[in-house]
Amino acid sequence: MLRSLSLDGSVAQIVGLARRRPTLDVPKTTWQVADIVQSDLAELFEGADAVVHLAWAIQPSRNEAELHAVNVEGSARVFDAVGRAGVPVLVYASSIGAYSPGPKDDPGVDESWPTDGIPSSFYSRHKAAVERLLDRFEQDHPEVRSVRLRPGLIFKSQSASEQRRYFAGPFVPTFLMNPRFIPVVPDTPRLRFQAVHADDIGEAYRLAVVTDSARGAYNVAATPVLDPDRLSELLGARKVPVPQAVLRYGAAATWRLRLQPSPEGWVDMALNVPVMDTGRIRRELGWEARKSSGDALLELLSGMREGDGTATPPLEGGGAGPLRIREFLSGIGGRNP
Repeated sequence: MLRSLSLDGSVAQIVGLARRRPTLDVPKTTWQVADIVQSDLAELFEGADAVVHLAWAIQPSRNEAELHAVNVEGSARVFDAVGRAGVPVLVYASSIGAYSPGPKDDPGVDESWPTDGIPSSFYSRHKAAVERLLDRFEQDHPEVRSVRLRPGLIFKSQSASEQRRYFAGPFVPTFLMNPRFIPVVPDTPRLRFQAVHADDIGEAYRLAVVTDSARGAYNVAATPVLDPDRLSELLGARKVPVPQAVLRYGAAATWRLRLQPSPEGWVDMALNVPVMDTGRIRRELGWEARKSSGDALLELLSGMREGDGTATPPLEGGGAGPLRIREFLSGIGGRNP
C-alpha cells in the first residue's frame, strides 16, 4: 500500500504509525512510533487528509483478551480519534472473515451480505465487532468519507516468514513449502477460498484513499476461486477426500498440544465464509488484479522456502531466530515471537 500511495502524484506525504519503528525506506514516507492501545491517536491524526487503519493482531492466539484489546478496543480508539481530529477520510482494513456463513457458489455475495462473523473464530468475531463500531461511527460522523475493504487471503513473498510463523509454526519443515513435496490436497466440501496479491490490495487502498466517490464496503479478491480441483492442478498434487470434521479435529488437537499456533476457528472460518462478488470495486473504482490468486499463492510458498521478508518487524525474514528458537519460546501461540 505504501508504495502504491507513494507513486500517486496527488499524495504529498505519508506518515506511517507503528509500535516498532520499521527500517523500510519508502518515498514520501516518514515513521512515528505509536501504540494503538495507549497512544494519543487524535494528536497524531491532526492535519491528516486521510487515515488508513491497518493495525491488527493475530497472535497470541492463546490470549484473546490481549487480541481484543488491540483489534476491537484499539479500532474503537482509532475511529474516535479520527472523529475528534476532524480527519475527512477513513479507510479501514476489514476482511472476508467478517461475513456470516454463506454460499460458496460463483459469482458470490455482494457487500450487503450480513457481517456477523463465524462464532468459533476469534478473528472473525473481532472483524464483525469492528464492522459494528464502524457502522456507529458512520452514523455519528456522516461528514467523514468512510471506506471498508473486505479482501480475501492476502499473499506475497515478503510476508512469507510472518505468515509461516503465525499459521504454521516451527514444526513445519521449510522444504514442505515446495509444491513438489505437497503430494496431496484435501478434497473437503466447501473448501473454496479467495486470495489476492498484496500489491493488488495495496492498489485497492490507494484507490479508496484518492477516489472522492469511494464510500462504504468493497469486496476485493483476484480470480480464480481456489478449490481442491484448482489447488490440485496448481500444485501438481492428488486430491484426497477429507471430511470437514477431520480437518477441524486436526487443527484443534495440534493447537491444544502446542504443535502449531492456529486454533480450529480458522478452519471453521475458511469453510463457512461465502465466496465474494468483487464487481463493485471493479465497476466503481476501476480496480483489477494484476496477479491471479494462484500466482499469489505460489509466490507465498516460494517466499516461505526462501525465508523471505521485508524491513518491518512483523515481516522480518527469518525473524524467529536460529532453529526458530523464538517461536518455541513464544509458547507457539502463547505470545508474539
